Amino acid sequence: MTDIAYAWTALGGDPALVSRVTTVERPGALPARLPVRKLARACVGACALAAAELGAHRTGRAEVPGVRVDDGAVAAAFHSERLVRVDGRAPVSFAPLSRFWRTADGWVRTHANYPHHRARLLDALSLARDASPEDVAARLADRRALETEAAVYGAGGLAVALRDPGRWRATEQAAEVAARPLVERVRLDSAPARVLPPLDPAAAPLLPAAGVRVLDLTRVLAGPVATRTLGLLGADVLRLDAPWLPELPDQHADTGFGKRSATLDLAVDRDAFEELLTAADVVVTGYRPGALDRFGLSPEALAERRPGLVVAQVSAWGAYGPWAGRRGFDSLVQVATGIATTEGSAGQPGALPAQALDHGTGYLLAAAVLRALTERSYDGGGRSVRLALARTALWLTDGIEPDRGTDGTPYDTPDPWLAETDSPLGRLRYALPAVNFTGGPASWSRPPVPWGTQRAAWA
Repeated sequence: MTDIAYAWTALGGDPALVSRVTTVERPGALPARLPVRKLARACVGACALAAAELGAHRTGRAEVPGVRVDDGAVAAAFHSERLVRVDGRAPVSFAPLSRFWRTADGWVRTHANYPHHRARLLDALSLARDASPEDVAARLADRRALETEAAVYGAGGLAVALRDPGRWRATEQAAEVAARPLVERVRLDSAPARVLPPLDPAAAPLLPAAGVRVLDLTRVLAGPVATRTLGLLGADVLRLDAPWLPELPDQHADTGFGKRSATLDLAVDRDAFEELLTAADVVVTGYRPGALDRFGLSPEALAERRPGLVVAQVSAWGAYGPWAGRRGFDSLVQVATGIATTEGSAGQPGALPAQALDHGTGYLLAAAVLRALTERSYDGGGRSVRLALARTALWLTDGIEPDRGTDGTPYDTPDPWLAETDSPLGRLRYALPAVNFTGGPASWSRPPVPWGTQRAAWA
């Protein structure tokens, strides 16, 4: 089974449709010891096929449009947060305290891009809020890695001890992850089929998700990639953030394409959220499992109030096992699962050439939503779809054959897959979409807007 076929089958797709996918392979794209290029190609290909399938269904076409997956476009898209430019300025990727640190018995990696995560890290290490990287290095040099991991997580921060693949597989969390499918799919209710309005087969571009209303409650990076993709395909995507948790400006500039952005305090403005929910087709959440349940946002609670809803969830470690409640990011999942050891050299930990777990999981999440919309139009019922970065990591490390190299035009630069546009944020350079099918959109219809500046209402 090809990697695209594996992803498509995990999404519940008809295996016969995989023949609609063609690939353009480019040696040098996403170079790594692990088969990152094959993972990325499979995730994007499955997402594009899900979009083409929904488009064919809504236009009444007997044949699903052809899908084309170009390694060059995929590589550029998987680096989108690094390639974005706002008025020519390069983005800030990782904060000074987001990095690897030597400990007394190994390595630990921290994540402190957000101010509240930085503050919790420093509190856990009993350091002043204005501590320097040198102060942190000195403090961690005398501590054990697992001890640091436990202390920082106990304080609500983010730190993960470096594990090799064997040590990760020996953990209870790894066993829980391995027991789950790549894409968890559950039917939530028996609501009647909710058929989306048909689309004009002659309209160009074909927007399979036109008219679909998506509530986007996601942050960093997989969830926003998924909802950015749904916005590309015509969905009305409304991102909602808590007013006190502003997004990082560069990250918002990259993932805000195709969306509107508003703030909403769920503890205070419940009536406003419930009004939005009454007209929503999809809710996408990217917070750690259980974090939103107290607001009535579990899949079951949402479906009870809005039968037929599609609820999509993404997390770092999965909604199960002893790490279910932990915060996490792509870089930390790489460290825990042995990827950083595999990609390292000379005793130094390494990293994948892109945030591939985030991007790959994001495209799979968008694909799962699109497939759920297609399935719902046939047999009704709301759907819950759930993915985890750690489960995508398992597929990368244990489920994909090594990339042996291919013939083709080498990938030397992302320039052919970059574009520029004016926006309310300034002049933007950005990576073009990698999701490509015959008749589909070439780019987003709307650029990002300043964070949290629009009304929490449907267009």
